[in-house]
Amino acid sequence: MIERILFIVYTFFCWVLIFVIQKLLFLLYHHKIASAHSLSDFIQVLLKGLKLDVTMASYLTAIPLLLTLGSIWFTEKKMHTLLKIYFALVGIFVALIFTVDEALYEYWKFRLDSTIFFYLSSPANAMASVPTLTFILQFIKTIVYFILIYWLSKRFVIPVLPKKTTIKKWQTLIAVFTLGGLLFIGIRGGVTTSTANVGMVYFSKDQFLNHSAINPCFSLLTSLSRQEDFGKQFQFFSEEERQLLFSPLYPPASHVNNDDETRLLKTKRPNILFVILEGISANVVESTGGEKGITPNLNRLSKEGILFRNMYANSFRTDRGLVAILNGYLAQPTTSIMKYPSKSQTLPSIAKSLRNEGYSTDVLYGGDINFTNMRSFFFNSGYNSITADVDFPLSSRLSKWGADDDVTFNRLYEDILNEKEKKLSPWFSTFLTLSSHEPFKVPYTRLKDPYLNSVAFTDSCLGDFVDKIKKTSAWNDLLIIFVSDHGYRYPETLNEYEPNRFHIPCLWIGGAIKDPAIFEKQINQTDLAATLLNQLEIDKKEFAFSRDFFSSNYPEFAFYTFNNGFGFIDSTGVSVYDNTIERSLFEKPQLYSSLRIKKGKANLQTLYNDLGKR
Repeated sequence: MIERILFIVYTFFCWVLIFVIQKLLFLLYHHKIASAHSLSDFIQVLLKGLKLDVTMASYLTAIPLLLTLGSIWFTEKKMHTLLKIYFALVGIFVALIFTVDEALYEYWKFRLDSTIFFYLSSPANAMASVPTLTFILQFIKTIVYFILIYWLSKRFVIPVLPKKTTIKKWQTLIAVFTLGGLLFIGIRGGVTTSTANVGMVYFSKDQFLNHSAINPCFSLLTSLSRQEDFGKQFQFFSEEERQLLFSPLYPPASHVNNDDETRLLKTKRPNILFVILEGISANVVESTGGEKGITPNLNRLSKEGILFRNMYANSFRTDRGLVAILNGYLAQPTTSIMKYPSKSQTLPSIAKSLRNEGYSTDVLYGGDINFTNMRSFFFNSGYNSITADVDFPLSSRLSKWGADDDVTFNRLYEDILNEKEKKLSPWFSTFLTLSSHEPFKVPYTRLKDPYLNSVAFTDSCLGDFVDKIKKTSAWNDLLIIFVSDHGYRYPETLNEYEPNRFHIPCLWIGGAIKDPAIFEKQINQTDLAATLLNQLEIDKKEFAFSRDFFSSNYPEFAFYTFNNGFGFIDSTGVSVYDNTIERSLFEKPQLYSSLRIKKGKANLQTLYNDLGKR
């Protein structure tokens, strides 16, 4: 009897030990960030993190517990074999989660969750951000972790279970069931009304310390369990209170007079080109208040067109940013609607609206169009044709992501002159750049910092493109909208959730522009759709989360989401809220913060209500 009880105890503590070792290795891997913290901080990480380590260890001890019950009556030879298989299978998955989480945190700044499965539908692209050397090292680490887990179980755990049946069956049965009850409490996260959740290990204002305390296995499992039931998520208020908070944020647009100063275009039916800039932050564009000398072309063109200095991206990933721009739909902090073609196809879109007005529509992207369901998304959004990496010669797509921006901008120029300009109908084209994406390897060397150099490269490409297209007749009726899909954490001192992380450039230029102008309003990325359509005098009522910048009753605010959190910016200040720990991360000023958070919650609740119905 004692041996069986010890076996369960040893199994449990073996998993706890493995998870503690993982935390130490995670801190060591991210030593550049960790070096700014003290030994007491690291001890807190280990102690606070034990809560979820115990929960996950309890989960992983459940199957050995069931095998122990069987061993009361049956010989243990087969039980030992089954246990070896169990520890081998679970060990490889746990090791893989450790290493993938460890590497991706540098880029994502949150612990592993179900997002990984979305990107793994295209493994090559999912790993494109990770340098080859890192991939090799993490693969080796996976093997080492696995060997460690399997060795610990084979050396210290499995041998404890006796190979004979027991004569004290009922006493052993009672003891095992008692331990099972304790494991259930561990799985539940305690005996209080709340159950185990990621937020229970948070203890610091520093997100890195909180994230370090999280068990990545638990983070992944819990995010999988909550993925589908959108309509029941984020139910902060009664329907009446939600409506009272939400309605003023999206009032019906007032009429826009075509003759007043808000009329931006010379024509109601220009040819339209969206250039969606990969990860370019406003912090690196001088004309939007960023660092000098990085984007001379965007700075120069900003004086020729209409510059929106205070636009905020709605999210932190391309899949969310595309939906925000092209569909005017708010990004979700725990999922991506692009993952669900049956839902994304129900969204309104700029392309659908323009196609109904006689526009031809197309997409140009130098990367893998199947990544993150982009192909189905674009077709569902009303695009007639797609040009992607496979349409370029192999010699032109040598980067990890595909064809570099110099190649794709040249292709765009040729397509406009040779194809689009021959059409009798107006055209709407969407072009996605990709060179300013990790790992920032570009055929260009002007700046030492890899990210800044990649941005400078994209800037040089777009500058050349605009200068060439200006010399053609295509320029006369052309509206080009440059806008980033999301920002980037530059400078590195920025927290992942701070407003400046989401500040992005937005510039309208072209021969169709009436007069240059600069607008200082705080605006949302999602509002591009309604603003453009109103300029074209096309109905935008379907776009429930998109507002016209120039409506006289435009409520000036910006809303963005990060991993299970949101930020809300308005004239009173900024508030950032973490749904996991249910508290504010950033307030400036503290005055009116509670109202800002309520408005953000109402936005989020309405979004998920809508998502659940689609």
